[in-house]
This record gives sequence, C-alpha cells and structure tokens, in this order.
Amino acid sequence: MNFVKQPIGVDLSDGVSVPGLDEQPRGARKWPIHYDSVEPLAVVADLATIVLASVLSGLSYHLFQESGTPVDVGKSLGSAILVSALFISLMKIRGMYRPAELLVLRNQIRAICLTWISVFLLLAGTVFALKIGNEISRGTSMLFAMFGLIALIVHRRVLRNLLSTGLAGRRFSGRNIVLITDHSKGDDTSLTQTLTGLGFCVKRNFFIPPPSAETGDRDQVVARVIEYIRGSDVEEVVVGADPNRWSEVRSLVAELRVLPFPVSFIPLGTVSEIFRQPSRELGNAICVELQRGPLTSFEHAAKRCIDVLFAGAALTALLPMLAIVSVAIKLDSPGPVLFRQKRCGFNGRSFQIYKFRTMSVLEDGASIIQAQFADARVTRLGAWLRRTSVDELPQLLNVLEGNMSLVGPRPHALAHDNQFDKMVRNYAFRRRVKPGLTGWAQVNGCRGPTPTAASIERRVEYDLWYIDNWSLRLDLAILLQTPVEILLGRNAY
Repeated sequence: MNFVKQPIGVDLSDGVSVPGLDEQPRGARKWPIHYDSVEPLAVVADLATIVLASVLSGLSYHLFQESGTPVDVGKSLGSAILVSALFISLMKIRGMYRPAELLVLRNQIRAICLTWISVFLLLAGTVFALKIGNEISRGTSMLFAMFGLIALIVHRRVLRNLLSTGLAGRRFSGRNIVLITDHSKGDDTSLTQTLTGLGFCVKRNFFIPPPSAETGDRDQVVARVIEYIRGSDVEEVVVGADPNRWSEVRSLVAELRVLPFPVSFIPLGTVSEIFRQPSRELGNAICVELQRGPLTSFEHAAKRCIDVLFAGAALTALLPMLAIVSVAIKLDSPGPVLFRQKRCGFNGRSFQIYKFRTMSVLEDGASIIQAQFADARVTRLGAWLRRTSVDELPQLLNVLEGNMSLVGPRPHALAHDNQFDKMVRNYAFRRRVKPGLTGWAQVNGCRGPTPTAASIERRVEYDLWYIDNWSLRLDLAILLQTPVEILLGRNAY
C-alpha cells in the first residue's frame, strides 16, 4: 500500500469522517452478499454444479439407451456427493476457493483439471480393488466425468467475471466499521479505499498517536472511539498499524473489550510483508516460509518421472544410431568415444558430463578455451556432430543418473562457471534447479560460445525466467521447439 503524509494540523485525537469513499458508482446497486461469503458460496456453487452434472449424465445416458427401466436418481446423487466431497476437500486444502485465487482463471482451470482427474482415477482404482464394477454404469460415469469437468470450468469463468464486476463496482455488502490507523504510517486513504471496495462502510477514522506521545493521548483516543461507537450502528472495529507497535496495539485492544464487537488487525508497513508468506506449525512455534524452492515436492517428483521415462525411451530408440556414431568416432580420429568433463550442477555440486568426443583435445581444468567458428581442434566428424547436437545425446545418461534434467539451464565447465559468476550478478541463481539437456535460452537462440558479457547476461536472463515460470507445459514446449532450433543451427559450431 502506498501512503502519503497526513496534512499538518490534523488533531490526532479526533476521528475523521471519510466522505465519498463509501459511495457507489452511479447506476450500481449493492448485492446482498458479503465479501467474506464469497468462499462458502463458491463451495456451494461447486456442489450444485457437480450434483447437476451427475443427474444430467444419468438422464442423458438413460435416454440414449432407451431402456424401459426407470432412472435411478439415487445413484446419481450418491455419486455426486462422493465426488463433490473429495473434489471440494482437495480444492479447499489447496486454497483455491479464496477470492484472490478465484480471480486467477488460468490457475483455477489447471487446479480443476488436475483435481477432477485425480478424483476419478482414485475412485476408479477403488472400484477395481473392491470388484464392484458391475454395479456402476461405465457410460454414465464417463458422461459424468466429461459434463462435470466442462461445467466446473464454465462455472469458474462466470464466477470470476461476477467477482471482478463486484469488486470494480463496489457492489458487495458489508458491515459498518470504525477504522483506527497508525498515524506514523501517514495517510490511510489506500487502506480505506480497499475496505470500501470490499463492501465495508468506514464510518469514522481515528489515529493512534505517534510513539513519542504521552500515554494520556492514547487513552484519549480510546475514550473517543468508545464514545463514538456506543449507541451507533457500527458492527466492527478494524485496527491498521505497524506490527512493530504491537505492544501499544495490544493495550488498545484490551481497552476496547468493553465493546461487544469484533476487533480485527491489519498489519501495515514493511514488516507486514511477513504475513503474506506461507506458514506452518513447527511444534509449538509458527514457521514462516521466506523463500520457497523453485519446485514443490510434487513438481519435483513429476519432473523426475518425465526425465526418467523420456531419457530411457530415447536411449532405447537411439541405441543403433549411438552405436554407429561410436564406431565412426573411433575410425575418424584417435582417442576415446566419450568426452568427460566436470560441470557445475544443482546447488553448485560438480558432476561429470558425458558427450561424444568432437575435438582432438580433452580439456578439463582451470583453463578451457571455448569452441570457436572453424576451430582447428574440431575433428571432421565432430563438426557434423556439433552442428546437429548429436554429440549431446550421451547426456541422457546424466539424466538417468539424476545429475541433469531434460530441460534446464545448460551447464558450463567449472572454469567458465567461475568466470561467469564474477561477470553476472545473479549467475549463481541458475543452480537452483538441475542443469538440462536443452533449455529456454537454447530455444531462443542462445547456443554456442559466450564471448562477451552481454551474451552470457542474455543467456542467464532466459535461464532465470525459466526457473521463475517453470511448468510441465513449459518443459514440453521447450522439448518440442528444440528440434526446430537444431535444424536452424544458430551458433552451433
């Protein structure tokens, strides 16, 4: 929130009315819905959507079969209740019913698809394990899965639009409140506008005196708040202040206990950022997550499964070609088939990378010269291997070993890593994920040597964007774009 200084001369002990902020745009009417009711209403709407989809699926399949038996609505309702209980519970655990989450349609659709499919896979496994498949109509179940998924996605789009309209037009109903703010944080207009936008009617704004003020001044403010609220239509007190002044706020709230209304606290200032971080219980203490890993446990497991499956399948399919290339390297020039070199991987751990040998030298030390255009060290076969990136295929072994992933920032030699770390400020951030066989930088033309600081900065920029925006879909897109980039052959030598 942005704050500006309070005009000089305002009496801090007096309440300030807030004219105009609780006024609605012309032509807009208040909805009989509180902002706090959005989450439970979204849950009820999901339940109704799933029940309706189940009943319609049963009716549709019955009409299609044209059988003389009556429709068993009870089975449809039973299926709907079971599915909705699992679906809503999983969505609730993930926090997908919070109004802020409901506004992000893309995340909602992704969560709905994953959760809906997971629920049906779980139920299918349960049916198979209990051997009760004969009692369940497969046709009805398939229609239910299809209709339900479509209905939930459409419902989320409508709900998002309604929520956006309500917030933009200040149409939510709310309680009458008194706002008490920390004067040391300046003007509270931003906070007041936020509250009025959510339907609250700010009847009066009182200010807590600065820390340098005497205790009597704070007591005077509390007395004025109590005097104003007594006999009025106020329903709640909201205190907005810096958490650093918690001892004063706690004393103030203790004196407000004479009022039969709830008192809420909104943290303001820099320290308030900690309240926006995820937290969990750690014994009797509260643990706040100040920085999350780039991948959750589930995402890491999913990415690892894809790496193993694709790398294993690719090695099996390409085995004849790999054998031919190995023989060709032996016949073309003296030396080993594979080139091994130490590279820097996840969290700075070093590992040996495997490549087909394309040069007459095997450099691996404190000083390594990058390959250049028409480099005399590159063998005749090596030039073709480098141009087509076939020399990188042995790194599928690194993927199976777990040192690398199919997609990620390309690893550099240790000597170059030390050099680039001094040139680019955030270079070390690349090590937050496993290095990859291909990456976002490579499909955007950042291949080959990095002769200038600008070239390595550009590559790091792409790598960091990939880490911050990672998804399985992005990995798939990079894997599909990689063959196109190989055919273009940009900077491949």
